[in-house]
Amino acid sequence: MSLEKFQNSSQKKENITGGNALILHNDDHNTFDFVIESLISVCGHTPEQAEQCTLITHYKGKCKINEGDYEVLKLQYEKLLLLGLTITLN
Repeated sequence: MSLEKFQNSSQKKENITGGNALILHNDDHNTFDFVIESLISVCGHTPEQAEQCTLITHYKGKCKINEGDYEVLKLQYEKLLLLGLTITLN
């Protein structure tokens, strides 16, 4: 692969993620089932992905649940906050 192709590929990857991420934080008031259903409905996670994120959050304290375009993440952030989840947008 030429250097130019590699640089273009890297630039495309940066544009897709943009360095923005939604982080789910552990809390003591939402049930596993509620968090899983919230991730499925708001973020479009599969049930397996939502369950894994929920378990990682429970045991490690936080988990990156989505990354990408800031405007898309901001909408998801606001919806998850309204549902009562503890979320940060980086």
